[in-house]
Amino acid sequence: MRICLLPGIALFAVFLTTAAWGQSNFRFSSTTTMGEEPAPAPAAEAEPPAPAAATENAIVSPSDAPSPPVQGSPEIQLSDLSEKPAADKEFWTGGDSGCGAGACSCGGRISNWFPCCPKEAWKLPQPCFLQQHKTVLGGWLQQGITFNANNPADGFNGPVATNDLDGEYQMNQMWLYLHRPADNGGCGFAWGGHVDIMYGTDGRFGINKGLEDRIYGFNNETYGIVIPQFYLELAYNNLSVKLGHFAGILDYEMVPGPFNPFYSHSYSYGYTVPQLVTGALADYKLNDNWSVQGGAHRGWMQFEDFNDNWDVMAGIKWQSCDKQTELRYALSSGRQSMLPGGLDDKNRFVSSIVFQHQVTEPLKYVAVQNLGIERDPFRNGADAQWYGLNQYLLYTINKCWAANVRVEWMRDDDGMRIGGPGNMEGVRAWDGFGYAGNFYNVTAGLNWRPTGNWLIRPEIRFDWYDGEESWIPGKPALPFGGDRDQQTTFAVDAILTF
Repeated sequence: MRICLLPGIALFAVFLTTAAWGQSNFRFSSTTTMGEEPAPAPAAEAEPPAPAAATENAIVSPSDAPSPPVQGSPEIQLSDLSEKPAADKEFWTGGDSGCGAGACSCGGRISNWFPCCPKEAWKLPQPCFLQQHKTVLGGWLQQGITFNANNPADGFNGPVATNDLDGEYQMNQMWLYLHRPADNGGCGFAWGGHVDIMYGTDGRFGINKGLEDRIYGFNNETYGIVIPQFYLELAYNNLSVKLGHFAGILDYEMVPGPFNPFYSHSYSYGYTVPQLVTGALADYKLNDNWSVQGGAHRGWMQFEDFNDNWDVMAGIKWQSCDKQTELRYALSSGRQSMLPGGLDDKNRFVSSIVFQHQVTEPLKYVAVQNLGIERDPFRNGADAQWYGLNQYLLYTINKCWAANVRVEWMRDDDGMRIGGPGNMEGVRAWDGFGYAGNFYNVTAGLNWRPTGNWLIRPEIRFDWYDGEESWIPGKPALPFGGDRDQQTTFAVDAILTF
């Protein structure tokens, strides 16, 4: 047991050293360190293609890494779409979380306050030809509404995504998928694949160049279509390879609605990592504790690239022998170009460290640390940087209820990452951009599964910003409503899986 833990402890020490180094060794000239100097300085030096650089990654696309809502496993488990949190200790549930003898109060000191009578989930009838080919058809419907205490005049909740509309019903995701697992049992050859299609208000956040931009009308529609993934997967012994269009491997949250602790998303997931990529990605299991990943892709939200350069995506994952602790490190690096001819062709590096630990049987702790650098975006010889820390406490009350808290700090050093999809012409969404400073959010919410198919998630979220006004002329001066540096939102969504 101790031997198995030693590699993880060593890797965690590297994580702490890396985070400290990122805070102490990166320095920028006064022309680009927006948190310390007046904002207009970089704009005066050059005219960067700001909106394009920011919007290609704003909560862009659904991931293929689903997990139970409060568990957050990075592996795809499509068979777990209706899975409820694991049973808790007898101390908390009173032993019978199945609600026997017709009683709906499951017992336990806390569970008594949260009745739980779970029912079996139903699934779509599976056609015979799909069953014969070991393929599953499924999906979900996510819908919700958010109320902003500021009552913003523009009707948007600032950089909060994807529940970005104030007081307006949103059908975020009407999602269908086909999935055939490449299951070889760890030995021999197998093949599989995956295809998604989604329609909803989240479509505005999933526009890939060369794919959804050929579908979206750019007429200020609220709803749109996204093709999140379509890939072939090949497996041989402990190696699997994805070929096509698929989800990235950075950060903790995911775009598929049912698999996150909250309705709203973090800043780190929405703006600092690539969610969808096109290319190839290999995953090799070294042993029961270690696995490595590596591949190449076309760029952030690039189905068709403006340049001919390939980005590198790689990662390593360690899991303790008792499966209670996990540490993941992943990176993506390559030249990004959002304009024809590669006029803004600059290298962008981002890394993500995700630490998960099951503190007790009902309580899980998650920490996410992201760091990104873009080379010379203002063409003045100075780099742009963003970094932050995002933490979760996820508490499973019983099979039907969970209580979650998220606390986040994200620093956009030069106002290059926090920018809404409304910066793209013809997209109805928040168009703020250019905020060099610190973004914070504290979110608290519940997950309630009244049946095996329904998930209801109320939440309250407080956001605030500490930094300069936008350095881009014509943009809202401050992120929240244009004239405020903080906001409180109340939201709830309901998800039906099938």
